[in-house]
Amino acid sequence: MEIAWPANYEEDDLIQACVRRERWAQQALYEQYYGKMMGICLRYANGEEDALDILHEGFIKVFKNVNKFQPGTSITAWMRRIMVNTAIDFYRKSIRRRTEDIDQAVQLSVEDADAVSMCSQQEILEAIQQLTPAYRTVFNLYILEGYSHKEIADLLNITESTSRSNLVKARLKLKEILMSRNYDENGAAAI
Repeated sequence: MEIAWPANYEEDDLIQACVRRERWAQQALYEQYYGKMMGICLRYANGEEDALDILHEGFIKVFKNVNKFQPGTSITAWMRRIMVNTAIDFYRKSIRRRTEDIDQAVQLSVEDADAVSMCSQQEILEAIQQLTPAYRTVFNLYILEGYSHKEIADLLNITESTSRSNLVKARLKLKEILMSRNYDENGAAAI
């Protein structure tokens, strides 16, 4: 069954229709924000299948809690926060946390920092997805979402030093992955 919705609806009208649990509005909201929210989920997931699980669980939370949305604020930011928290919950459910002390972390080298500039957005996303869930989650929360190590430690039930350690190791691993994509086995630049 195809669902029709009004041609000239405003965002506030759409939100209010979602509060009333009108199916056309839920579908419109899902379709309108699918791409942005999927991009967020992909950064936290092992792959597309996990990202879809996080996305769908996140949208369920959006629809259940849409009545808590404060009009006048950014719906994108509100939904983004829900997706990030859903990804963290997904991480907590599926991964046993390893605690690693910061003393074991190697200092990040700034040599070859240009590796990222030689990569496409898709290559960077694929590299992030190759990180272990612990490294990937800390990297995303710190670098992309702007959380502090204290906030990450609280969210993931780890120590601040573990958060710092995982970030350093994530950066090193990303550098290794991206460098290996840009250079062949002889060290020559790949074209």
